Amino acid sequence: MKVAIASDHGGIKIREEIKQLMDELQIPYEDFGCECSTSVDYPDYALPVAEKVAQGEFDRGILICGTGIGMSIAANKVKGVRCALVHDVYSAKLTRQHNDSNVLAMGERVVGPGLAREIAQAWLTNEFEGGRHANRIGKIADYEGK
Repeated sequence: MKVAIASDHGGIKIREEIKQLMDELQIPYEDFGCECSTSVDYPDYALPVAEKVAQGEFDRGILICGTGIGMSIAANKVKGVRCALVHDVYSAKLTRQHNDSNVLAMGERVVGPGLAREIAQAWLTNEFEGGRHANRIGKIADYEGK
C-alpha cells in the first residue's frame, strides 16, 4: 500500500503525527504539503491527492484540515474517490470494511493527535470485506459513469 497525504494550514500537526504512524507501520507515503502556517486554500491540496488516488498512483489518501469538511467535499468531486470524513475509530474501521473508502479526511480542530493516530491506524489496517458491500460500491461507480 502506498499513501498520499496532505493538509492545509489547519492540519499540519496531525499530518505530522500520521506520517510518524506510517513510518512506524512501514507504510510508504508521499507528503503533498502544505508547509506554511498562513491560510491556504484546501482544494489546492485535496484535489491533487484525490486525483493521484483516482488515477491509481496511490492506493489511498489522507487529508487533514481544520474540520475535515472542506477536504472531504473537494476530494469527493474527483471521480473514483470515496472520501470518508471520520472523527472516531469505529467509523474509520467500517468505512474501510463496508464502503471501501480510499481517502480519509479528518479535522485537526475536532480530534487531537492521539485520537487521529488511532483513527488513521484503524483506517490503514482494515480491508474491504466485499460481499454485499461490493454491490453497493458498484452502484456508486455505475452512477459516476453516467
